[in-house]
Amino acid sequence: MTIHASTRTAPTVPDVAPSAEALPVFVHPGIAYGCDYNPEQWSPELWPEDVRLMREAGVDLVAINIFGWAQLEPRDGVFDFSALDAIIELLHAGGIRINLGTGTSSAPPWLTTRHPEILPVADDGTRRFPGGRQAWCPSSPVFRERAFALVQRVAERYGQHPAIALWHVSNELGCHNALCYCDASAESFRRWLQVRYGTISALNAAWGTFFWSQAYSDWAEILPPLRTLSSRNPGQVLDFHRFSSDELLDYYRGERDLIRRHSTVPVTTNFMVTAHIQNLDYWSWAPEMDIVANDHYLDHRLADPTTELAFSADLTRGLAGGAPWLLMEQSTGAVNWQPHNLAKAPGEMARNSLAHVARGAEAVCFFQWRASVQGSEKFHSALLPHAGTDTALWREVVDLGATLNRLDEIVGTVVEADVALIFSWPAWWSGDGESRPSHEVHYLEQVHAAYTALHQLGHTVDIVSPDSDLRGYRLVIAPNLYLVSDRQAAHLADYVAAGGHAVVTFFSGIVDDDDRVRLGGYPGAFRDLLGITVEEFAPLLPGESVTLDSGAGATLWTERLRTTSAGVLARYTDGPLPGVPAITRNEHGAGAAWYLATALAPEALRDTLRTVAAGADLVAIGPESDGSLEVVRRRAPGGSVGPSYLFVINHGDQPVSVPARGFELVTGSPASPTISVPAGAVRVIREDPPA
Repeated sequence: MTIHASTRTAPTVPDVAPSAEALPVFVHPGIAYGCDYNPEQWSPELWPEDVRLMREAGVDLVAINIFGWAQLEPRDGVFDFSALDAIIELLHAGGIRINLGTGTSSAPPWLTTRHPEILPVADDGTRRFPGGRQAWCPSSPVFRERAFALVQRVAERYGQHPAIALWHVSNELGCHNALCYCDASAESFRRWLQVRYGTISALNAAWGTFFWSQAYSDWAEILPPLRTLSSRNPGQVLDFHRFSSDELLDYYRGERDLIRRHSTVPVTTNFMVTAHIQNLDYWSWAPEMDIVANDHYLDHRLADPTTELAFSADLTRGLAGGAPWLLMEQSTGAVNWQPHNLAKAPGEMARNSLAHVARGAEAVCFFQWRASVQGSEKFHSALLPHAGTDTALWREVVDLGATLNRLDEIVGTVVEADVALIFSWPAWWSGDGESRPSHEVHYLEQVHAAYTALHQLGHTVDIVSPDSDLRGYRLVIAPNLYLVSDRQAAHLADYVAAGGHAVVTFFSGIVDDDDRVRLGGYPGAFRDLLGITVEEFAPLLPGESVTLDSGAGATLWTERLRTTSAGVLARYTDGPLPGVPAITRNEHGAGAAWYLATALAPEALRDTLRTVAAGADLVAIGPESDGSLEVVRRRAPGGSVGPSYLFVINHGDQPVSVPARGFELVTGSPASPTISVPAGAVRVIREDPPA
């Protein structure tokens, strides 16, 4: 695997110069199989046995020193690298490559004791204390000084070591400490605002501060959006999200650029593209990574965890610009932090792993190597469970390593998709704000609903930013895109005018970049594209539903809508707006744009998108199903000559047959004219060239 770095913006750490050399690439022989390893939790006498078992399992990439600060610097200014030296040499001798953490993800107790001001402050103004993890403020100059000093030491010592394949900055940045409201954060927020707006009058205009007598006369008057007696200023809250994402990214750049002084090895950090983490705008982060990496854990708090896994993988691939990416963490079974920590069924670990590979991952890594016996994560599953190697789980771990080796030849291929779904973190932040028409409408739920319908129809979806180049897609979906800039709205309109097909769903195009309502009728930025005007929102109460004259059911939302140039495809027959249009289609230039003014029931949404896809001459890669069957194709990049690979993933409890001609890599057997996939199994076919 060779993955080239993308273009980056200039770093903002003042005393660190980026290397003038070519930007680094991540190179690994085949699909990497790896894990986090915390040898500091175990006796050194056990380390050689760990390395032997890693080799038995096929593990070839190990992340270490993720939480190593207290071991490397046990007292202020006193460093001890002996244990880290020893484990690096042991792994290197065993032929295992290293993903080396900088050790800065959690501060040691001596630092928070001497400098309690580095501890984060919540939006109620109370300070959070050490004893967990990530108990530090991203804006704290003291924390940055001490953390960068540690990174300097680590990079100097190991920057040229031949075992280091990747650098791992901190860990899951923003998972717990993205939003800090302390005095240092307030000062940094004001500086960020001064750069963004230039003048206090421009800020007042952007935030609409003459509402409720909030107008500022001096930058020093501005605070973070601390908890108030009423709802907070939406513009202030939105900008604080933007600032907080930028502030942590600036911190990442600081560590990265220190490393680059001493090493040509690529640098990354692990994203958290999941259903419950919305803190960072990863579209702005991704270009700063030498390779994109993500942590993903099956989330049983969701109704459909496996479809969310596919969504997360597709979004991670989108962040990587379609290039291969790394699955940095997942679990072999139960996690310790969900209300019901469910174990995975036999075969589920391999099936989930290969679902990520099908959607672009070229590393499959786990947290962690050996299950802990102490600490907050002692009931988190691992490659080597508490029960040891004479277990079904260990045998599955070894089998997965062998399977990944058989799939090494897919490295360098890319995922084939011809549907795009637009995803926006600012639309998520603002659309789910405190002051909105219905608190029953949630951005991510509407995104997942559209994705699920496409997934069940057998389509592979590229998830893209509102600024992405949409050419080459037959169909683009924009669900619940509440906040959109003029340029982004024009971008979608130009795509349709050039012959594309688009679906826009309700509560889209409502506000501009400042969360300012667009006047003249909803959906604001998309009125001309869609050929409609909405005069008023009419949200539904929880449990309330409406029926359309097409027979479809819907919930959550209706709108007082009239058409200007669009045709009406369905109207409400009941509810607050009988006879009013609910689904419309407008010809715009050489293409067409659909509008869904309500939250269609899952079956109705799937039926509608099936019709739209047919009108766009779009043929799904896989067959239609209830989502339990995934069919994804990887092919040679850029139209170059090379084999294609068809992944068939059966999450169901019955065998399935899919048309395929070629050679199946998992079992090592021919496939023609169909491939039979047992319940719970995965098959990967190297496809014969077309006749």
